[in-house]
Amino acid sequence: MEWFGNKIAVTMYDLTRSDDGEAVMKMHQYEYIIKSEQVNVLQRACRCKKALIEYSSLPERFRSRFEVKYGDPDKIMTQEKIALQADPSAQKYYHDYLLSSGDHLPEEKQEEYTLNARVLNALRDMLNTQKAMRRACNNNTPIIWSNIFATAERLREAYGHTLPKSEARLRDKLRQYGKEGYGCLVSGKFCNDNRLKITKAAGRQIIALRRSRVPVYTTKQLFEEFNRIAAKRGWKTLESKTSLLQYLERPEVKPLWYDAVYGELAAKQLFARRNKTEMPTMRDSLWYGDGTKLNLFYKAVENGKTVVRTVQVYEVIDAYSELLLGYCVSQSENFDAQYAAFRMAVETSGHKPYEIVTDNQGGQRSKIAQRFFASISRVTRPTAPYNGPSKSIESAFGRFQQQVLHADWRFTGGNISSKEAWKINREFLEANKEKLFTYEEMLAAYAEARGKWNAAKHHATGIAREEMYRTSVNPATERVSELDMIDLFWLTTERPSLFTADGITIQYRNRKYTYEVLTDEGRPDYAWRRENTGREFFVRFDPQRMDRALLYEQTPMGLRYETVAYPYLAVRRNIQEQMDGDMELIRRNDEANKRERIRRQIESHLLEFEHGVAPEQHGLRTPTLKGISEKEYERLADAVMVVPAETEPVSVGEYTKAVSNMDFDPTAIFNRM
Repeated sequence: MEWFGNKIAVTMYDLTRSDDGEAVMKMHQYEYIIKSEQVNVLQRACRCKKALIEYSSLPERFRSRFEVKYGDPDKIMTQEKIALQADPSAQKYYHDYLLSSGDHLPEEKQEEYTLNARVLNALRDMLNTQKAMRRACNNNTPIIWSNIFATAERLREAYGHTLPKSEARLRDKLRQYGKEGYGCLVSGKFCNDNRLKITKAAGRQIIALRRSRVPVYTTKQLFEEFNRIAAKRGWKTLESKTSLLQYLERPEVKPLWYDAVYGELAAKQLFARRNKTEMPTMRDSLWYGDGTKLNLFYKAVENGKTVVRTVQVYEVIDAYSELLLGYCVSQSENFDAQYAAFRMAVETSGHKPYEIVTDNQGGQRSKIAQRFFASISRVTRPTAPYNGPSKSIESAFGRFQQQVLHADWRFTGGNISSKEAWKINREFLEANKEKLFTYEEMLAAYAEARGKWNAAKHHATGIAREEMYRTSVNPATERVSELDMIDLFWLTTERPSLFTADGITIQYRNRKYTYEVLTDEGRPDYAWRRENTGREFFVRFDPQRMDRALLYEQTPMGLRYETVAYPYLAVRRNIQEQMDGDMELIRRNDEANKRERIRRQIESHLLEFEHGVAPEQHGLRTPTLKGISEKEYERLADAVMVVPAETEPVSVGEYTKAVSNMDFDPTAIFNRM
């Protein structure tokens, strides 16, 4: 690093060297940003000069890596530009300084006060130089304090001193330093006797008053109430509210009252040690799922008026690449939204994830949700309750909103009715609500925004998220096939349903769906119906496509697949609205039903004659089939006669003669069957 005028410059060597740790960038990356003019080249390389790149023009990801490796360039270079002289006397003074309690100053305060003294020394030298030049030139112009203050602020950036941040107060402090010396820099809280006045018992009283909810004390009221109690109990009273606040802010005291004032969760965030975690190094190792507001306004018409609306979106993101894998837009976060988003994620990935982490919403806690998540991953767990930092998806989604969605003027920022409504220019929104997205346009815009995010470079690697995900391999995750998709995402009824003459009916999301079994030609399968009407089946179906269902029969070995069923064929009742094929379906169904009636009668008669229980065998007659003429009966009967293969076929004539003519020996016929 070096100065180039007033700009900090870095060299190719600074950026690409790897002998002192991982390089800020690879050589090909350096060549690319130079060639593509992504950075400001302050000085071109030649035989006698090295190339200099303006540091502030580097892409953010490289600046971040640079600072991790070398430190803050602004601070480093400012320190080099504005050197401070050491002051051993100040260092010794603060090291030996004794408080009224007999204690030494804390080490961090010794360092702070020594640094402040060194800065004041430098400012005093500047002031004296200005005065000497004025005297030498017989100049009566005033001291230029703005220059001295500017120097103080540069030193603050470089060294981090704690001198006053206003020009007037800095001037007063410099004058006080000239009169009183090192002692004026020691804070009053170390110079008074308040530490001695607040005994253990008095301190517990102060903490109790601060924790009080009935009543809740203001600082002034707490100060007055404590001094009243102190006078009554013989304790030393406090001289000022400042001493009270200083006591309450002590590191060992603050945790004892903070939760009562700001809530236990706030106290947890402030005092509890946080785990330091590292993100996965491969795709599909960890997926996050979480619901949030979609953050794009759209217009809707309600009661004839245009209104502004937003919806929820449930997103699934790969933790390694930050690739948005699947999502579902809905009015509320529930299991249906989770199911759709994770299904899309698996379809996008082609793999099952190793681990899934979701929020603690109600949909996640249902039994069906638990079974679902267990089926698609090895490990499923919720985020730590009431632990915002554990939700990495929220950080990624926040950047997605800031970097992509925020560019659209329809970006919400916060809910209209929320405390964050101030982020929205409501007047502008109201004036332009007719130009908002329709619901369908909003969905398309959101899908496009997701595509931009996925195609953009990852903030840590500089590689497009899509490419990161595509080129990564996780040997521990399973690839899913079409059959796997059925097993994973199709739902199975909890109880079996009865297949009746009207088909088989299931109910899903308060809606009924009726199915029947069809032949390859798409006609009702009467042969299957003959064997299965009145049988119960479990039904497996795709909740996103209810155009078919799989029937399973319960067996001692579990569910056994039977066949596939399709939506029940329906026709218009009124002729006017009947469609092509409706009449043909009615005709075929009528004829098929007649055949099945005749088949049932013939088969039952055969059984009766075989066992000697036919009405005709006892001088009685079997009723004729209603609605079927004798001619139709004879025509259809030949097609439905069922005779075992090893016997000689029985003709319709023989059958009808056996039934109608009792002089004919029926056994002569059935003995051959």
